[in-house]
Amino acid sequence: MPVVSQDNAELSGLLRVAELMAIAARTAPKARGVDVIKTAIIYGPGELERLAKKMDEIAVRTGLGFFSRDANCIRRSKAVLLIGAIGSEPRGLDCAACGFKTCSNFKEARGNRPVKGFLRGPNCMMAILDLGIAVGSAVKIASDLNVDNRIMFTVGVAALELGLMDADVVLGIPLSATGKNIYFDRKG
Repeated sequence: MPVVSQDNAELSGLLRVAELMAIAARTAPKARGVDVIKTAIIYGPGELERLAKKMDEIAVRTGLGFFSRDANCIRRSKAVLLIGAIGSEPRGLDCAACGFKTCSNFKEARGNRPVKGFLRGPNCMMAILDLGIAVGSAVKIASDLNVDNRIMFTVGVAALELGLMDADVVLGIPLSATGKNIYFDRKG
């Protein structure tokens, strides 16, 4: 009689949930119908450790210990969903939320040389709002399916440094299925 072990069943289920979360992010509403959202799923001990090590490197380089705290969460996770946005294309609304009076001023200032820090900018605020809506849609799926998760800025920063996604702003959502939510009482 075939038997699927608990570990195999949980990993398979978490990957399926990550796929459904990616679909939710893709189909989430977008300002003016312009889709700038990207997704990727990372799993496997080697890939997750690579991501965690990069987060530890960033913590040492910047003195921001919460990167290492979150790296420890990644080491205990089974998968990570990355959701990013390309913020370089304004929507033509001239809303000034990006800090420029017009979308033309924004495009001129950004040009082909974005400012690089943890993220790349400046960004069209509509793209960033779309990212938030996509992330919210994704974590709702995880919550509905009882998968523990947490939205992490730190994961997105490391993913960008590793070149795991071609985007300007990335957030990471680690996923876990254990007897206690590993993201609830993080220390550090």
